[in-house]
Amino acid sequence: MSWSKLKQQLESFLCPALYGRVEYRSTSYRYLPDKAGLCYIAVDKKNVFNMSDITTLIRWYQTELEIKNDPDIQIPINGEELEAVRKDTKGKVPEERLIVIARSRKISEHAKDLLSAQSQLSKSNFTVIANQYLSTSIEVSLESSDILLNILALVDRRVGKKRILNMTEKMKLKHPIVQYFYELRRSTL
Repeated sequence: MSWSKLKQQLESFLCPALYGRVEYRSTSYRYLPDKAGLCYIAVDKKNVFNMSDITTLIRWYQTELEIKNDPDIQIPINGEELEAVRKDTKGKVPEERLIVIARSRKISEHAKDLLSAQSQLSKSNFTVIANQYLSTSIEVSLESSDILLNILALVDRRVGKKRILNMTEKMKLKHPIVQYFYELRRSTL
């Protein structure tokens, strides 16, 4: 599907309050075949989410530290994760420390997921994911771990006020750019 057709279809799903504010843009270099071009989402004419920019990559360790040091991020630990740590340490670690170790492991996994999601974004991936979004249900897109699917679903007119308001807790564990689009959508309610 051509870019103009894809852009037209994506913009047809925008909620009325965001129509004209959220834009999907793409550039490509005709005479430089080794350059993939850029693809980004603009809000109020400002480039908010660039899918090909090397500067958007966050190192894994830095991301892990940000998650650990942010008091607003709550990482729940379940019994299975505690049992896995207990098994790994052969029961020689006190219970309070088991929770700390399990939380640290989960934060590390979360940071790795964020980094892999960020590093996979490019112009070609945008078109693939946008086509996938157009062919899947809105529920699948909202529950997905893919950043772009989440963003496209959050600005969709098919997501109602009640659903947006009920997603507050889920959004705390999402990528900051997904949280940005969630707040943008909440501000239109």
